Amino acid sequence: MRMASWGARVVLAVVVAAAGAVGGLPAHAGERHGGVTYFVDCGGGSEGGSGTSPGSAWNSLEKASGQEYGPGDRVLFRRGSTCVGVFAPSGSGAAGAPVRVDAYGKGAKPRIQGGGARAAVLLENVEQWELRNLDVSNKGAAPGPQERRAGILFRLTDFGTGTHYVVDDVDVHDVNGSDHKDPDPSGGILFVVRGTATPTRFDGITVSDSTVKHVDRTGISTASSWGKRPEHPLSGAPGWAPNTDITIRGNEVVDVGGDGIVLQHGHHALVEDNYVDGFNMRSAGYNVGIWAWNFDDAVYQYNEVTGGHGTLDSQAFDFDGGNNRNVYQYNYSHDNEGGFLLVCNATGMTSADNVFRYNVSINDRNTWSPPYGVISVVCPAATTDTQVYNNTVVTDQAGTAMVSDDGKGGVTFRNNIFVSSAEGGSPILDTLNTYDHNLYVGVGAVPARDAHAVTADPEFLDGTPDRPGDLRLRPGSPALGAGVTIQNAGPHDYFGNRLDGATDIGAYQRPGLR
Repeated sequence: MRMASWGARVVLAVVVAAAGAVGGLPAHAGERHGGVTYFVDCGGGSEGGSGTSPGSAWNSLEKASGQEYGPGDRVLFRRGSTCVGVFAPSGSGAAGAPVRVDAYGKGAKPRIQGGGARAAVLLENVEQWELRNLDVSNKGAAPGPQERRAGILFRLTDFGTGTHYVVDDVDVHDVNGSDHKDPDPSGGILFVVRGTATPTRFDGITVSDSTVKHVDRTGISTASSWGKRPEHPLSGAPGWAPNTDITIRGNEVVDVGGDGIVLQHGHHALVEDNYVDGFNMRSAGYNVGIWAWNFDDAVYQYNEVTGGHGTLDSQAFDFDGGNNRNVYQYNYSHDNEGGFLLVCNATGMTSADNVFRYNVSINDRNTWSPPYGVISVVCPAATTDTQVYNNTVVTDQAGTAMVSDDGKGGVTFRNNIFVSSAEGGSPILDTLNTYDHNLYVGVGAVPARDAHAVTADPEFLDGTPDRPGDLRLRPGSPALGAGVTIQNAGPHDYFGNRLDGATDIGAYQRPGLR
């Protein structure tokens, strides 16, 4: 069950009634930027229509794709209609006057069904585009091993810098592509850079309030052929052209063959309020719920990840190769077969100064043979100064380690609660990383180097927790006041309680005492 909100976090929903749009047109349809509004009605349009009014709407995706669009243009699909084929327009908008794709009329979102094409919506070497209120699918015959498919694919090839891409309130589903992640993937909503002649990147991506369901292999992602930099010197790419200014917010990603949400080759992103349920469902590769590769300065917060399948990774979250100064905070992970957190730097890459704080894990597990656990520090190379603090991790799943390390190190665990109620417990199989001021129950031998370990019942609000609110601490908890102060620890705890340096152990901090 999705936790729509938890703790003291308040979500304000503003509902705009359909009646607020005049004549069934989207709210922005009356805005003028010097462009033209075009109408598409695949069920009732005209073969020879001009497309410039509902009465002369185009009747096919071929017509809609044949127009070269410019700044301020709008392409409106009739609600309740179904278009079969590929929407592959050309032309670009301009700053302040993007090309907007939306719906008009009343009823269900207009459907675009790709039927097994490379993509149902393909935006190639264009910029300044916004997509809203569409229903997109791309199911065809069983794909061959190289048959990549996508729902929505933005693709730049030797283009330079492309700016401003928005996908909002769009439903993507039933995409049965091949099991390919990089550099030219299959999936739901994809942003792909190709080519080697001209440094090319996306600057300004927003994917919000959309759904991606039953797709193979990736839910939402960026990918690039321009990923070589000092932090990733062994890349075969021609150089470094980072994707920047990315926001992935308020989306639902359900039943994906591989990764849920993955950012690759860039810096500066915000990934928040997303729900991932069911990932790594059909892929033969390594997949994670929400993570990044060769990416710096990303913040992941208020996300919920569950239903990770299998043991080839399948963690909710991951600090992977070339991750620097990334922060996971205020996230909820539960019932993932691969566990809660993976720390996994790659050979020759630099992953440094990452932070994992005020997150909650309930009943995650990893029953694959060591070195994997609920938290796994594995892979070819060590990270540098990874800080894991003030998280609460509880599990009732048998046969899993709590923390496991294969000899790479670079992680400091402070102020965390580790509790296992599983038969046989959940050992900490780690003799390398740093432990300080953590609380341990049911983990076997406590790390000897934690000189300030607490080994008493944390006294959760509910002794058999199955939701984050159960993990708040009772007034007599031995975790209260037992933590060590951490500088720049963030503005508040998981539950929204303000803090000025953490003094309690775990994701809950007593309000009103600092």
